[in-house]
Amino acid sequence: MANLKEKTIFMSGGSRGIGLAIAKRAAEDGANIIIAAKTAEPHPTLPGTIYTAADEIKESGGKALPLVCDIRSEEQVKSAVEAGVKKFGGIDICINNASAISLTPTMQTPMKRFDLMQQINTRGTFLVSQTCIPFLLKAENPHILNLSPPLNLNPRWFAPHSAYTIAKYGMSMCVLGMAGEFKEQGIAVNALWPRTAIATAAVKNLLGGDEMIKHSRKPEIMADAAHYILTKKSTEFTGHFCIDDEVLSDMGTDDFEHYSVEPGVDLMPDFFLD
Repeated sequence: MANLKEKTIFMSGGSRGIGLAIAKRAAEDGANIIIAAKTAEPHPTLPGTIYTAADEIKESGGKALPLVCDIRSEEQVKSAVEAGVKKFGGIDICINNASAISLTPTMQTPMKRFDLMQQINTRGTFLVSQTCIPFLLKAENPHILNLSPPLNLNPRWFAPHSAYTIAKYGMSMCVLGMAGEFKEQGIAVNALWPRTAIATAAVKNLLGGDEMIKHSRKPEIMADAAHYILTKKSTEFTGHFCIDDEVLSDMGTDDFEHYSVEPGVDLMPDFFLD
């Protein structure tokens, strides 16, 4: 499959950042994007809403269905999936992009925050995937893609922020389990993670402001890598924990400088990669 023309993607989150970049790249092929996210009104520190995202997707050449959806709610997820299927006729791809982060040590992590990360990252990924799977089973080249890291048990990735790591690795364990569970049915389940920090609102707000952005790559590197994964034959590529620049190297790309926010500046490595 060369492109994602007329494929329908269910995207959790996606009103900004990496999720939106992936959606816009798919839209360039003429894909349909169901944006299931919470941001319906402008946020003071986070750009974009599901409606502005839908406009950008349409401008990129695709179709969009913006839906207010909190993936902690089983009822809201089911309603969003049903609305997307009613609009576009099915679901070909599920992207678990929504995520919560709190880089706090054990004694500084309120249980409310712990629960939020578990509910969105691990439980939300499981729920969205589970709800999409009946429709993916009917698709020609079905994919689930989780934006989560390889499972690295080096203690350095647990000690400073155990709660976040546990929640994020829950998404990755969904890849491990579901890839095996649905391999015979032809659903590909993979993960994608960036080699470096990516220039998003989360990086700017949580990890060092504009200075950190300078040492980051643009979200488009993740979008191009995701596009390559999602156009692979689902029966031949599943259970992989992909890193963005490794994926692009496999495509034959050897120059990544144009993805840098400031070319020539040293890049900040992302979490979970030694």
